[in-house]
Amino acid sequence: MLSNRNIAILGFIIILLWFTQFLFSPSTDSPYVKYVDDLKGDEKGEGSRKEPFRNLQYAIDECDDGDTLVIKKGKYTAVPDTFIEELCGNCEKHNTPVIAIRGFILEGKRLTIKGSGADKTILQTNAGYGFLFLNSRGTQISGVTITGGRRDPDGNATDAGIVVKYSSVTIRDCRISDNTDFIDSVIVGIGGIIGREGSELFIFNNEILNNSWDGIALYRGSIAYIADNIIEKGRGAGIGITWDANAIILRNRITYYWKGIGSFGDSRALVKNNIVQDCLEWGIVAAGSSYMDACNNVVYHNGNCGMAAWSEDASGRFSNNIIVKNGWKEQWVAPGVGLQNYGGIENFIISHNNIWGNEAGNYGDMKDLTGVNGNISQDPSFVNTFSGDYHLKENSPCIDSGNPLITDSDGTVSDMGVYSGPGVVK
Repeated sequence: MLSNRNIAILGFIIILLWFTQFLFSPSTDSPYVKYVDDLKGDEKGEGSRKEPFRNLQYAIDECDDGDTLVIKKGKYTAVPDTFIEELCGNCEKHNTPVIAIRGFILEGKRLTIKGSGADKTILQTNAGYGFLFLNSRGTQISGVTITGGRRDPDGNATDAGIVVKYSSVTIRDCRISDNTDFIDSVIVGIGGIIGREGSELFIFNNEILNNSWDGIALYRGSIAYIADNIIEKGRGAGIGITWDANAIILRNRITYYWKGIGSFGDSRALVKNNIVQDCLEWGIVAAGSSYMDACNNVVYHNGNCGMAAWSEDASGRFSNNIIVKNGWKEQWVAPGVGLQNYGGIENFIISHNNIWGNEAGNYGDMKDLTGVNGNISQDPSFVNTFSGDYHLKENSPCIDSGNPLITDSDGTVSDMGVYSGPGVVK
């Protein structure tokens, strides 16, 4: 089992990797800043403010390593390109060739790509791999919308608005939306962001909306820091961590997906201060031989179970969570309980959770832990569930009832729920 100390070390390494990206980033006044506009015509432009590039892919290709590329407001349409991958991101056999189509591509260099805002700068990809980052270490992209993907016929293709391979990329203040295409003969659709093959991703403050597969997925040794994102309305899972990937998942809101947050394979995940609500199946699960530390989450009104130990080999800690009102949908993949045991629950520390009001019972295939290790079963007294406000009223039984090993920012014993814990300023 991965210790709390090792989880902390993992977090420190991810933050350090993110910080080092900014040490040599040019300022916007640097001669290394180039511009692209969607002006029509045959001119290619020279990349200056007065004579910007006219085509986004041409601009990316013309930029040098370390440049900043400013994308002015407008709509930029990719010309799709078919290519063959030697490795498959999510196949049982990694050495499986895959035929896919890519839209925009940044390969072999580091750029800072700045759009004019997600409402103003639109990248229409027309491809399964909408924007592919390949062998690009230290790149940043912000202020764009990535949309209009087309599902690849090859079901092994890891289609997404953004696909990151062998790279470290910060994705901030973007909107990855309306990549809704899928093919009836292929189960998977187009995800929001997919990290693969040892990549490092820093995914902050994005809107990942209305896509036809996972909101964020990590495969094959990738590492991600995923914080403060809105992930809404899609097929698959809101956030899925699998194979040997690692992730820190903080303060995200996931709604209207098939599934919420899941760790699979031999992955490791720290899952804190997230809201998972109104998904069709489950809220948060640990499966395979993965380790999950899930604390201070609100898991509310999901179709089947709220949280689950999904296999005999999974392990971790579930603490300070509020798991209520789940099980409104006829059983699909799990009974409508608060916490479900599919084996291996003895590998988890289950403490100081409020599990209450779930349709088919609060605990499934395990003993009722109400009154044991600080677990309770009471109305949490949220401020307003209709508007999605999960702050606690003054009379809430969850206040100062959390795990004594977890303190609030003022040093007092934590509350249960999403607005408590050491990373939350009240």
